[in-house]
Amino acid sequence: MTATLCIQPGHLTLEQLLAIHAGGIKLTLPQSSQAIIAASQQVVQRAADGDAPVYGVNTGFGKLANQRISKSQLETLQLNLIRSHSVGVGEPLAPEIMRLMIALKAASLARGYSGVRQVVVDTLLAVFNAGLTPFVPQQGSVGASGDLAPLAHMTLALLGEGDMLVNGQRMPAMQALQQAGIEPLKLGAKEGLALINGTQTSPALALHALLSFEPVLEAALVIGALTIDAARGSDGPFDPRIHMLRGQPGQIDVAQYYRALLKGSAIRNSHLDGDDRVQDPYCLRCQPQVVGACLDQVRHAALVLVREANAVTDNPLVFAEDGAMLSGGNFHAEPVALAADGMALAIAEVGAIAERRIAMLIDSSVSRLPPFLTSDAGLNSGFMIAHVTAASLASENKSLAHPASVDSLPTSANQEDHVSMATFAARRLQAMISNTAHILGIELLAAAQGIEFLRPMTSSAALEEAHSLLRSEVPALTQDRYLAPDIAHAAAMVRTGALSPIFRSLPGLPKLWLEV
Repeated sequence: MTATLCIQPGHLTLEQLLAIHAGGIKLTLPQSSQAIIAASQQVVQRAADGDAPVYGVNTGFGKLANQRISKSQLETLQLNLIRSHSVGVGEPLAPEIMRLMIALKAASLARGYSGVRQVVVDTLLAVFNAGLTPFVPQQGSVGASGDLAPLAHMTLALLGEGDMLVNGQRMPAMQALQQAGIEPLKLGAKEGLALINGTQTSPALALHALLSFEPVLEAALVIGALTIDAARGSDGPFDPRIHMLRGQPGQIDVAQYYRALLKGSAIRNSHLDGDDRVQDPYCLRCQPQVVGACLDQVRHAALVLVREANAVTDNPLVFAEDGAMLSGGNFHAEPVALAADGMALAIAEVGAIAERRIAMLIDSSVSRLPPFLTSDAGLNSGFMIAHVTAASLASENKSLAHPASVDSLPTSANQEDHVSMATFAARRLQAMISNTAHILGIELLAAAQGIEFLRPMTSSAALEEAHSLLRSEVPALTQDRYLAPDIAHAAAMVRTGALSPIFRSLPGLPKLWLEV
């Protein structure tokens, strides 16, 4: 049976957002939300019935806000708004992103500050529960006034215009609604504006990145530890006393992760005495400082995104308790843009330090392993050019990590003169995560190869499990062969969370994401 999740508007948790993202559930709202929605809608209806100008109810939009609209044209006003704003381009947003968009919009409207009718929220939930995916092009939003174009495409499908994706197949929205037994939505006063004037696309994209990056970051910790053993590095830099003196939470936690991953390694024990190296390269000993700082950035982003998922971000806002309708700027997605930019830096840095570890492993003067991790260097190139691929991906991430939030462009004839660019800030994270996953896949291959040269010594139980898991898919590199499939296999292990159970089974460790 399909599980049902009752979402409490304003109280969504990261765990619930993960369930919505994963799919296979149905959503409901508490019965108590109906009265709250109705009270808000009555305020809008009174404004629509009155003569005073109220933005978005009986006026034009943006620069055209001084244009009055007659009562007989209010429904046409909202329909024209959706049609005119459905101007997105590019590939469609993935179903998991659309599930988050629909759920976040329904939860926001159900808080009772948007003035829509119950049928609007019910239609959103019906589309979600039927497994329909509005066809929404990825590009076209600047993250203020909200995610106008993508949310307009989503709304257009609710109206029976535009397209839907059903089981991966594109079809006219009206046909998809009819097949699912859902009545096309007809918009009342302010409802089109409430549906598109919000920030649900950018946080959905950023949450998608957050959830996609989790297994990659877990893999980075496992693989980084495996590289330490392959290079016969020291675990001294992970001593908790060092990190407590600095007090950075992510750094403290990452050092603890590494201590747990390396515990019981015979390789480590083999060079406790008689090793003439005084200090390891930064890429080994500074992992808690670098990856820990990245973890702090991503944890902060998670807090921001959960708050945004629970926010009311359309305009004007309706306060039923005193009948007020207030225009403001909650649609400006700057919090999401800055959180996404922070995530971009973290994703790039996790990949950058991994690339340095690969470079260290193939350099026999530093790692003390055979040159390029091959026993017959010269005849064989080993991992020489695999590292070049990692370097190219790290360089791409450096360009992609440029902050999108500082690149505002004025729109709407300078009425909307500063925008967040949050949607691109979040959308570009998927390419960066893919790049970092491939860098880590190459490092996994290289570190496992390094371990092979240290046999019969063994690493810790956790790291030997990671080594065996890779070897079940990819054999050791005894001589040069076609390496691209090996990289693809290893990167898939990183991206899909194959290494996550190893990390998560370590006892007594703090969670990667804190409770938010």
